[in-house]
Amino acid sequence: MQAYATYALKRLAQFALVVFIGINLAYLITHATPIDPVEQTVSAATAFGNTSPDAIRMMRASLRELYGLEGSPWSQYVAFWRRVLIGDFGPSLSAFPTPVSALIAQALPWTVGLLTVSTCLAFALGNLLGGLAGYFRDNRILKVAGIAAMAVHPIPYYIMAFVMLIVFGYLWPVLPISGGYRINTPWGWNAAFVLSVATHAILPVASLVLVGIGGWFVGMRSLVSNIVTEDYVTYAELAGVSRGRILGAYVMRNALAPQVTGLAMSLGSVFNGAIITEQVFGYPGIGTLLIQAVHAGDYSLVVGIASISIVAVSVAVLIIDLLYPLLDPRVKVS
Repeated sequence: MQAYATYALKRLAQFALVVFIGINLAYLITHATPIDPVEQTVSAATAFGNTSPDAIRMMRASLRELYGLEGSPWSQYVAFWRRVLIGDFGPSLSAFPTPVSALIAQALPWTVGLLTVSTCLAFALGNLLGGLAGYFRDNRILKVAGIAAMAVHPIPYYIMAFVMLIVFGYLWPVLPISGGYRINTPWGWNAAFVLSVATHAILPVASLVLVGIGGWFVGMRSLVSNIVTEDYVTYAELAGVSRGRILGAYVMRNALAPQVTGLAMSLGSVFNGAIITEQVFGYPGIGTLLIQAVHAGDYSLVVGIASISIVAVSVAVLIIDLLYPLLDPRVKVS
């Protein structure tokens, strides 16, 4: 127990370091851009009428204080971290005066739901089919599935999203291709709203699953193909243990641990794919919000989304790291 506590503390320290470095990079990159949020806001406010110089001066001073741009670079940096620690990223430029945290709170559940469902489905289906293909190597159906998985896996997320958009939105229009739910549907935990959300999520989820399932399939099939040649598997077969028990208790269980490590490493790429997929389907998640913020030059919203995304992905990786020694007792936690 003490060894696991030490292991957990090390992973927590790594988590804190990754989050700190990631948020700092987001801060530095956004501050290095040529876009000045204050001047952009002033220009937008004074574009349709004459404004006195004193009013413009007062507006500029108020905006600089509002966006934490007053004082030296160090004081701006300290003020930024004060806001981050309490979850206050200031008001949004593109939706002024709505707070950035409110916009993120509206969009985050959509992305979390999309990523959770698609990642779990791709991981489960890919590993299950890959394990079966590695163990039953003469099965023709599984061979065809392997060829299809290897063919689909290299396709970028956005290409798959566009293909599904064209097929199911125009050639065979049976599914909604935009939005998160049907307009005018009563919001709440009612059957109509839940069904609408599920229907609108089919294409975004499917595009992520179809691309992601190939990697898990190929990886698990390779691992299982190596494990079935081990002595303990041969002994189990000679002892008359059923093939189903051998596959589940001896082969798949040992092959799953490296795949869990791969899951932690793939979360970042899955999140990037979700951003593009949301934009293609007009899904009301973090990806769509981020693209809109970049196009509008919404400095505060970009920093807020980047910071929340870094924390969310890091937390997911941390959870997998903490669960890994419990899944594989061979891993040393000291």
